[in-house]
Parts: sequence; structure tokens; C-alpha cells
Amino acid sequence: MPRGDGTGPMGAGPMTGRRAGYCAGYGVPGFANPGPRRGLGLGFQGGGRGWRNMFYATGLPGWQRFGYTPPTPQQESDALKAQAEWLQRELDAINKRIEDLKGK
Repeated sequence: MPRGDGTGPMGAGPMTGRRAGYCAGYGVPGFANPGPRRGLGLGFQGGGRGWRNMFYATGLPGWQRFGYTPPTPQQESDALKAQAEWLQRELDAINKRIEDLKGK
């Protein structure tokens, strides 16, 4: 509760914040109180050990789980050629600008 006035955060009412003020039974408002505990570092979802490995049961690597297929060698080659052409055009424009600046 801001300033201990019973209005809760942004005026939303008691017990709407971190429950560390008078309304939760503490003798002083605010950060002087420990607030609720989350317990053993497991987080909000009960995660803990192995939480990041929840998709390993599928037997698929991450990039296959959502329908992604890697490009074929021909597709990759075409994409690289297009990128090289774009980079060459950019380099030509930069060199042209350098030549324009030398002429001034």
C-alpha cells in the first residue's frame, strides 16, 4: 500500500499488491516486510529442475516441433546469391557516393 493509506497499488484496493502492508497483518507498510515467499526457487510454474526440458518427450529437436524444415541446398544457394547481389549493389552505391564527394 502506498504510504500505508489502505488504497492498494494505484488505488486498486487492499490485498492487490504484494501483500506486504497492514492488510496482510504486518505492523508496518511497504518494503520493511518480507512479502510472500515463492519457496525453493521453483518459480511461478513449479518449474525447478528440468523445467526447460519439457519438450524433450517429443523426441524432436526444437526447430522441428513447429513445422520448420531446413532449406534445400538449392534454396540456400539462391538465397545467398540474392544476398550477394544486394550487397554488391550497396557497395556500388557507397563507392559512387565516395567518388561524388571526391569531386566536390
